[in-house]
Amino acid sequence: MADRQVPEALDIAEEVGSSRSFAWVVDWPGWCRGGRDRVQLPALLAAAAARYAPAAREAGLAFVPDPASLTAADFRLVETVTGSASTDFGVPGSVAELDRLPLDGREAARQAGLVRAAWAVLDRVVAGAPTELRKGPRGGGRDRDRMVAHCVASDSAYAGQIGIRMKEPAWDDRAAIEALRAAILDVLGQASDGNPLGGRKWPARYAARRIAWHSLDHAWEIEDKSDPAG
Repeated sequence: MADRQVPEALDIAEEVGSSRSFAWVVDWPGWCRGGRDRVQLPALLAAAAARYAPAAREAGLAFVPDPASLTAADFRLVETVTGSASTDFGVPGSVAELDRLPLDGREAARQAGLVRAAWAVLDRVVAGAPTELRKGPRGGGRDRDRMVAHCVASDSAYAGQIGIRMKEPAWDDRAAIEALRAAILDVLGQASDGNPLGGRKWPARYAARRIAWHSLDHAWEIEDKSDPAG
């Protein structure tokens, strides 16, 4: 294995609920996977590495040289946080101690760049997706435009959690969506002492990973449901 160009370990943290858990790569906001078996989460992160790579490239950052070669053994667990009903519902909703660490200007700009990149990935996937997406076995699931509307509404709510007060954009109002995103990036791109932003609940690191996760999770869902064959 000496020829594999992989770091000694990629630090990850996990959020453990009663029926569902999430794990994320600490230094890469949005590289996050959830499941019912927490033991399998490192393997799920490894499997998602190649899908995450375009976001890293979009942000102009060097990534794992060969994402497809990653295995669960390439991750090192550094923190476990107790989940909540949000976790079991399917959202990484707990703020970890790692999320409360300060951010200098350089690292804040890096994290904001990855959030911007997650949006760019989502926009590209949406632009290439059919209007009607493949449904689940019982016919459930949103079509493309409803998925976009959900993402826009969520970003608007996330903005409120970091002290931004702006009217929720219409799902197809690109100018308003870009204005909202710019406001979010302006906040996330500033150095932070690790306290909640804007007098609200979310510190910068948590906000970045939550917003990037949500956009990429739905981008990948749209990709998966764009293929009628499944």
